[in-house]
Amino acid sequence: MSSNKNMIAETANIIRGLSMDGVQRANSGHPGMPMGMADIAAVLWTNHLNHNPNNPAWFNRDRFVLSNGHGSMLIYSLLHLYGYDLSIDDLKEFRQWGSKTPGHPENFVTPGVETTTGPLGQGIANAVGMAMAEASLAGRYNKEDNNIVDHFTYCFVGDGDLEEGISHEACSLAGHHKLGKLVVLYDDNDITIDGDTSLSFSENTLKRFESYGWHVSACDGHDLDAIDSAIDAAKAEENKPSIIACKTTIGFGSPKKAGTSSAHGEPLGAEEIIITKTKLGLPTDEFYVSDKVKEFCLASGNEGADAEEDWNMQLANYTNLHPEAAVEFKTLMRGGVADFDFEMPTFEPGSSMATRAASGKVLDAIVSKIPALIGGSADLSPSNKTFPKTEVAFTPEDRAGRYVHYGIREHGMGAIMNGMFLHGGVIPYAGTFFVFSDYFRPAMRMASLMSAQAIYVLTHDSIGLGEDGPTHQPESHLVSLRSIPNMSVIRPMCADETAAAWQMALDNNTGPTSLVLTRQNLPVLDRTTGTYASASNTAKGAYVLTEDEGYNVILMGSGSEVEIALDAKKALNEDGIKVRVVSVPTMEAFEKQSDEYKTSVLPDNGAVRVAVEAGSTMPWFKYVGLNGGVVGMDSFGASAPYKVLYEKFGITPERVVNMVKERL
Repeated sequence: MSSNKNMIAETANIIRGLSMDGVQRANSGHPGMPMGMADIAAVLWTNHLNHNPNNPAWFNRDRFVLSNGHGSMLIYSLLHLYGYDLSIDDLKEFRQWGSKTPGHPENFVTPGVETTTGPLGQGIANAVGMAMAEASLAGRYNKEDNNIVDHFTYCFVGDGDLEEGISHEACSLAGHHKLGKLVVLYDDNDITIDGDTSLSFSENTLKRFESYGWHVSACDGHDLDAIDSAIDAAKAEENKPSIIACKTTIGFGSPKKAGTSSAHGEPLGAEEIIITKTKLGLPTDEFYVSDKVKEFCLASGNEGADAEEDWNMQLANYTNLHPEAAVEFKTLMRGGVADFDFEMPTFEPGSSMATRAASGKVLDAIVSKIPALIGGSADLSPSNKTFPKTEVAFTPEDRAGRYVHYGIREHGMGAIMNGMFLHGGVIPYAGTFFVFSDYFRPAMRMASLMSAQAIYVLTHDSIGLGEDGPTHQPESHLVSLRSIPNMSVIRPMCADETAAAWQMALDNNTGPTSLVLTRQNLPVLDRTTGTYASASNTAKGAYVLTEDEGYNVILMGSGSEVEIALDAKKALNEDGIKVRVVSVPTMEAFEKQSDEYKTSVLPDNGAVRVAVEAGSTMPWFKYVGLNGGVVGMDSFGASAPYKVLYEKFGITPERVVNMVKERL
């Protein structure tokens, strides 16, 4: 440290200056955290972080997560100084339309940003997922003569991250799995927006993490030597994740605002910035970077190019020594499933099977053929059917296992899955009951925002789960998930559509997929006679399942209610009424089809339209029109056997028939 200590200190002050200026110019943002954590950041990025600014996607780089993402000027300043494609002009456009420096870090906007953070606690859970992905890949591909996967995940957090419940879920699991390559640096500054943390926060944070099985330590967050030593000690602990409580002063350097809550989310003001810069020994120029600091940071960043070159030589050696493993590993680095040879199972026409069971059959058939897949469940593996017969669990003793027992931690599970995908080499899937997507949803939304390929197996999809009653029966959850941009929601009507839905989820590498599956059995149709269309049409989102020539009624539905539509068709046929039945497994995919195709499925020909789905009626009026009808549920469920519930709530063929006749 002694050889570059002065330059690290100067770098930290430059970071403070850039952060003050960015927030002041935008008249919006959070200067206090970057000013408080600047010393920690400068030590980490100079002395420890293994990265290559010329190739932010280098696979064996250390990952850096800014969980307290409101302090985004910190990471933008670091990325600029250490040589990433982020200019001073970009810093000047902080929080402006179309800029590379949005208010909170976004992974698909700014080069070098690993994950989109802002909602507190999401980032630290993402970091746990990244560390789990590293451990999994290392457990499967490292050899005694070549550790091809070997990197750390560093995460900055604040009090807000550690107060949010998601951090308890994710960090508890991290301790259980002994993720020694995870290092968390805690901005222990005693301040939140309302004031001193003592207003609402009095726990012993390090004791909490110690009880999780973490390595814990504390240091002065403005003592460069102490920070450096603490990080060294954390890296040396191989069998526990580490948290370092760095005692800092929010808004460090500001005579008026340092240590106050106003430093958190308010510009310092032009006069205070001048005073602060003078106190720190900085010129008062806006967005000032000294030539010495620029040269120093770029030299540190450029060391990553040499590190990557060394790793590429290591990979070449690995390829020579372990050619089969190398081929598979390189395929995982590229991402996606196109390079894997697998086949979906087929199902016997005339049989009956719950779509959750069909999903389990799919997983049994494909997971061993797709090494990118890592599964899991929130303590519902037997119910979700998510644990393939071919696999074993990921444990501290067996990193090669590809099934994660997440425990009862839906929120943490979702954010950990996001981190796994963002790490690279992994496509995560995991299950819970559909109703518990309420706990899952914040991370699902972030997956959609980040275009993360996460696959959610959401079983017990309606009142069809029966006796557990309204606490477990999802009534409004379909419409909730369908409202999330970039979320693919697929509710298959049978085993064949379930297999097609899984194929869609595997092919969807631009966002997450929710597979919404039944507990009750559904018939497997004979699609070979021409009566029913092929389940391959599932990919179109909606398709004509079957129809009568000259139809004047269109019935549509998803999942288990397509069977009700088919039964209603039979009853209407007995009265001479001709019907088209449309299966709508995924509205999102249907909306992406051409206008010509959509019109061919739902023509404007005056036919009476009625939809049926055991959930909120809201989404269906777009398809049935103001004169159409929807048989659904705009209430909570009840506790009873599922057939009784369908009858009592009027989700029956008879009600569909009556609704049609009322409109003819």
